[in-house]
Amino acid sequence: MADESPLRVDSQWGFLGWLRDCGFAVNEHAARCTSAAEVHAFCEKALAMREELDYDIDGVVVKVDSFAQQDALGFTARAPRWAIAFKFPPEEKRTVLREIRIQVGRTGVLTPVAEFDPVNVAGSTIARATLHNIDEIRRKDVRVGDTIVVHKAGDVIPEVVGPVTDGEEGQAHDRRAQWEMPELCPSCGSPVVREEGEVAYRCISIDCRAQAVERLIHWGSRNAMDIDGLGEEIVRRMVDQGVLRDVADFYDRLTMEQLAAVSTGRQNKAGEDIVVGKVVAKKIMKQVEESRDRGLGRVLFGIGIRHVGANVGQVLAQHFGSLEKLSLASEEDIAAVEGIGPKIATSVHEFFDTPQNVAVLERLRATGVRLTEEQAVAADAPQPLVGLTFVLTGSLERFTRKAAGDALKALGAKVTGSVSKRTSYVVAGAAAGSKLTKAEQLGVPVLDEDALGKILETGELPA
Repeated sequence: MADESPLRVDSQWGFLGWLRDCGFAVNEHAARCTSAAEVHAFCEKALAMREELDYDIDGVVVKVDSFAQQDALGFTARAPRWAIAFKFPPEEKRTVLREIRIQVGRTGVLTPVAEFDPVNVAGSTIARATLHNIDEIRRKDVRVGDTIVVHKAGDVIPEVVGPVTDGEEGQAHDRRAQWEMPELCPSCGSPVVREEGEVAYRCISIDCRAQAVERLIHWGSRNAMDIDGLGEEIVRRMVDQGVLRDVADFYDRLTMEQLAAVSTGRQNKAGEDIVVGKVVAKKIMKQVEESRDRGLGRVLFGIGIRHVGANVGQVLAQHFGSLEKLSLASEEDIAAVEGIGPKIATSVHEFFDTPQNVAVLERLRATGVRLTEEQAVAADAPQPLVGLTFVLTGSLERFTRKAAGDALKALGAKVTGSVSKRTSYVVAGAAAGSKLTKAEQLGVPVLDEDALGKILETGELPA
């Protein structure tokens, strides 16, 4: 018969010992320290032995040992007060910068990307990293041909730290010319401009192929129109073959036969191009058809308006209700919407003031793409949160942020992306950042995920 007596341990160290006695694998390097000096010494030792371990680590977790003291210290909205992580500095490697290439995004921004000899960093091989903009290149003073130091920011994102400036490498660096932004777009050859007050250089041509490809890929992405199976390579080849030019072509021009004949960029053993084929084409076309009813919020995000993300698109769609009302709104009317600032308002107004953009939207309307935003709840459904504004930040365990936001809206609340004095509550999950900090500065009440769950279950606010 199983032993159902309570587990009588009162500390983290005691619990680890009990697990070990039961046959569980417990890290052999775990230690119990009795002073701050011992904790520092253990962290330094762990950093020194990092390369010798059979597994990757990025730091050490330091915990208060006593369970009673843990209970007394409690939790903040996003972390326990009785534990803290000592993060190791990112692993750094040296390599050679071979080239700086330009990547043209869907809004025409030219982004310099460093390409260097492949090097293994933090468990994976990297060979390229964004350099963001010319100001960042000047700040780091990296030049083609340099021996550079690279790491992964947060052990995830490849990043160029800077050039090696000592010894022979440093002398060679000083002899190399600084890299300059191109005057013409590498994709279409059109002039490149830099607006006053902005750090970004942009291609101003509406016929730029690179922008078209990125816009079409973005349109089919998960948070936009969610056209599953529409990969980057397929889109690029449809643009190359003249099948697609803008997002409206998905609905009034693309046929299943055209899509089935598109090359995937791969070849079979006989050296013949592998095409998309009828089976996959049929599935993608079904997704295209279903995407007609995603709603105005998804369209506003997918169409590629500067500064309009998925959340802003939903806020605008919920407020105005239809594309027609939004397109007729003044810049001041748009800026007055909760969660919308002057920069976003200017960008949206300028977008609707451009005839080419309006023409694409009218083609979408003509093909049956829904350009309205319907309420997700019945008219007689109870809405106890009317008049309240919520902001969601950090990672939630029981909900996605979108699902939580939709559930709050169904109860009548507004959900915005920025914290202000008018915000009623901030819901903070794990790794919440600047929004949580601003809420604390403004005195906005902060809720954890358990409190959010109770609100959604009962419709009642915490005391």
